[in-house]
Amino acid sequence: PKLMKVWALSLIKTSITAGRLLAGLGGTKAQQTTLYPLVGRVFVHTLDHEAFLGLPEHNAVPTTVRITYHAHLQGHPDLPRWLRYTQRSPHHPGFLYGSATSEDRGRQVIEVTAYNRDSFDTTQQRLVLEIGDPEGPLLPYQAEFLVRSHDVEEVLPSTPASRFLSALGGLWEPGELQLLNITSALDRGGRVPLPIEGQREGVYIKVGSASPFSTCLKMVASPDSHARCAQGQPPLLSCYDTLAPHFRIDWCNVTLVDKSVPEPADEVPTPGDGILEHDPFFCPPTEAPDRDFLVDALVTLLVPLLVALLLTLLLAYVMCCRREGRLSAGAMFHHCTIHGNTEELRQMAASREVPRPLSTLPMFNVRTGEQLPPRVDSAQVPLILDQH
Repeated sequence: PKLMKVWALSLIKTSITAGRLLAGLGGTKAQQTTLYPLVGRVFVHTLDHEAFLGLPEHNAVPTTVRITYHAHLQGHPDLPRWLRYTQRSPHHPGFLYGSATSEDRGRQVIEVTAYNRDSFDTTQQRLVLEIGDPEGPLLPYQAEFLVRSHDVEEVLPSTPASRFLSALGGLWEPGELQLLNITSALDRGGRVPLPIEGQREGVYIKVGSASPFSTCLKMVASPDSHARCAQGQPPLLSCYDTLAPHFRIDWCNVTLVDKSVPEPADEVPTPGDGILEHDPFFCPPTEAPDRDFLVDALVTLLVPLLVALLLTLLLAYVMCCRREGRLSAGAMFHHCTIHGNTEELRQMAASREVPRPLSTLPMFNVRTGEQLPPRVDSAQVPLILDQH
């Protein structure tokens, strides 16, 4: 009965939970927001708890509320290849970030569903992404830095990103710097750090500018600096690190890309007639005579078989033939020794004059040792005789 009560209570709780979830799904109305990402520029959209809970601006979300998100491209089970989603914990906001390419230009609809882990309520939101080309000058000079002191969630908000660009301006030629892409180090093959204070996953930040690279950045990315990094030494840095101490940069992982010089176009191969030119060093045979491989096959198969047969016959002759009646000297000595010992034991047994033990007789008296008459029925004699 107690198990039945427990089972009934669990079934009721499950029914209530499912009903609340279905009610939340049926009562949600998808909100629609239009965003305008640019090709080749970083796009970051924050999924705030306040926007999904529908709270007024002056009301803050309680810290105990746990909300998770699930985002996917409309009509597909996952996000597009250029867009990523991350959330540190249900108590923190989620982020959609990435950098669109020219192939992603156009309209994309992202459906986001928020799950309240406490009340099991759900809220849906539809993000309409109008991906277009950026305005302004091109950014042919691009540099990528590995920041060891931050996680990707810590640099996605606008404040840390602006601080990074301001600090990087001291190492670059004067000009406008723009964020091109932000990628977690885990997405680039990095390892999950140990749960130690101060350890971070790391994040790659790609920055572009219309101004050329400074001498300091060129020296960091020079072959001499890479050679020093391969030997475990710090790279060549001729200027003051303006990013420290807020951002700890791995200067051995700095990549510079210069797109100001157009790459030469690949030569289009000219189709030929399919006939090779005359080469005096290449003389292929004109005719190949017919060859019969029957003899070679027979030799390859029959010769090993004949050798194996001869060895088998020789071994059978040595082991089985002409061995009857032939004993070696050792076998004869062993046989004679056994025969002599047997005869000696027989003689010793015949010369013994010791009487048989009384216990071997059919029936006897334990006290007197007297045997019973032979005609007495042994079945009528008790096993233990009268002692009186």
